[in-house]
Amino acid sequence: MNFTVEPGEFVCIVGPSGCGKTTLLKCLSGLLEPTAGSSTIAGKRVDGPPDALALVFQDYSRSLLPWLTVKSNVTLPLRARRMPKEERERLAAEALAAVGLADFANSHPWQLSGGMQQRVAIARALAYQPQVLLMDEPFASVDAQTRHDLEDLVLQVHARFGITAIFVTHDIDESVYLADRIIVLTHRPTFVNEIIEVSLPRPRDQVKTKELTEFTQLRGHVFRLIKSERENADPADDPDAALTTDPPVVEVA
Repeated sequence: MNFTVEPGEFVCIVGPSGCGKTTLLKCLSGLLEPTAGSSTIAGKRVDGPPDALALVFQDYSRSLLPWLTVKSNVTLPLRARRMPKEERERLAAEALAAVGLADFANSHPWQLSGGMQQRVAIARALAYQPQVLLMDEPFASVDAQTRHDLEDLVLQVHARFGITAIFVTHDIDESVYLADRIIVLTHRPTFVNEIIEVSLPRPRDQVKTKELTEFTQLRGHVFRLIKSERENADPADDPDAALTTDPPVVEVA
């Protein structure tokens, strides 16, 4: 598994269930040591959680601390940096305003809807001012309309802050709508099946973009790749077979 993500790029990763997408993000974020190969961010090998990186998890209910206010959840990683209180509160206010939650700073997560809680998690990542933002199926637990709203929010945030984004999703439409490039993985043992360029015009729109012929063609192409992988998967495949190939290298420039 070898690929490079360029600065400011929005890359989506898709593939059959169980192929290791979340494991890949854990290796990139320094939460899991790879059994072989390496990942680098800005030329530095990842051997622990990098300072320049933030991660938004799928389960917002577990990533937020219910006894803290929204503002306190957002400033939590900033306190770990020993940042002055005034600076922490300024960054938190800017991040909450960017995700449309400026009026909920003193609320608690349990007082908010699921979509609003995930906005808090995104605001926390933004306040941290990362160079790289990893997102692991962050919208899988919300309803369809909220999902579309959050997709547009992430695109706005990406354009405004110029963050490099790596986004794991099972939703093919979502990957085509968000990405500059889509990395399609195979079933286990996992390889990069294909890297697809997405040249849809920006800014993107939930209706107009998805009515484009190119969107339909890209969606069909990604779907066929994943469907073919599911159909050709062999339960007898050795998951350790990948270790006999060249060590994987993933680079975030």
